[in-house]
Amino acid sequence: MSTYTQIIYQIVFGPKNNEKTLTKKDRAELFKYISGIISNKKCHLYQINGVEDHIHIVTHLHPSVALASLIKDIKVASSIFIRKANLFQSFSGWQDGYGAFTYSIKEKDRLINYVKNQETHHKSKILRDEMIDLLNEHGIEFDEKYLL
Repeated sequence: MSTYTQIIYQIVFGPKNNEKTLTKKDRAELFKYISGIISNKKCHLYQINGVEDHIHIVTHLHPSVALASLIKDIKVASSIFIRKANLFQSFSGWQDGYGAFTYSIKEKDRLINYVKNQETHHKSKILRDEMIDLLNEHGIEFDEKYLL
């Protein structure tokens, strides 16, 4: 029997110490690079976007790919790419943790639109509040001292 899955993830992470280092002019290049990593892992990227202090990735994982491994590969490879391409002057690496949330295929379009509109969304909401909302929405217990 073949393997069939349909699990959509929204992955959220940012630079160390929530530094606002991901300048708008170079984000598209970073997103294109990350898109290539995801594609090379046989995963399907639906949307990637972000603002100065974090990014969102909406993807479906290939059944052979572990979430933690994908995120590690994205962070390691993109950190090297950022340094070599001299993209973000004060970027010192990615934070250790991340948020990863699963969604039904029925929510795909809403989720894609949400990620597409990150700049507008973050005019009225800071990352910390967004993460608290996501954690609560998904019923994840957390200690606020460990938030972004």
